[in-house]
Amino acid sequence: MTRPTILITGASAGLGAALAREYASRGWDLILCARRVEPMKALAEELKQSFDAKSHVFETDLFEESAVDKLLAAIDKKSLRIDGLINNAGYGHPGQYLESEWGAHNNFIQLMATAPCELARKLAPAMVERGFGRIMNVASLAGHMPGSKGHTLYAAVKAFLIKFSESLNSELDGTGVHVSALCPGFTLTEFHDVNGTREAINNLPDYMIMDAGECAELAYEALEKNRAVFISGRVNKFIALLARVLPATVTQKLMAKNSQKFRKV
Repeated sequence: MTRPTILITGASAGLGAALAREYASRGWDLILCARRVEPMKALAEELKQSFDAKSHVFETDLFEESAVDKLLAAIDKKSLRIDGLINNAGYGHPGQYLESEWGAHNNFIQLMATAPCELARKLAPAMVERGFGRIMNVASLAGHMPGSKGHTLYAAVKAFLIKFSESLNSELDGTGVHVSALCPGFTLTEFHDVNGTREAINNLPDYMIMDAGECAELAYEALEKNRAVFISGRVNKFIALLARVLPATVTQKLMAKNSQKFRKV
């Protein structure tokens, strides 16, 4: 039987690489996309050796407005069929909103919101036609929480991805295409090194931090069950519940008071 193939953005490290390993272990081939090519080549070799999975590596800069069309054209040239999509590429933009020029914020929105929506729109029709597909949008526990000082657009974009996933899940119900927003909390990846919050994360108790491999396994199972929104980990589920049941004034004050512990402002 032909192995299904899943496209993963931001696949060079962190949760993207963990998701690649999880899907390879479940019998999928991979299309790996990111700006850094060498780590993806190393990952592709690892997946071949460990799971006999075939990986196709594409250098992709999703900051570019034409990036999605360029990527899909390159994939089409190789006659690859895309059965699944994981919109994982992302980062945290440090500092407060007025400290950065609009261009930096525009890049953030392009990568974190526009590109995922565009990829889903351009890939989902063929999945629906075939009666099978998987779409995972990597959101965050932050999307369930009040906005914070610093990283101003991060929670906003993640909340957007959650609502987008809920709507798309409902619209594609019964087509064989599953859609899920993955909402991890604090997960051990290089994400925190890049955005300058590693020290704060290292000071958290162990029960608040999840291994990327465990998160990827839970995410795979949630998407197979067609969970529109999946929060990984009991502690994270409890935090999200508190954010819903406590008065907004209380949660907003708590977030404002504690933002600098987890956001570089």
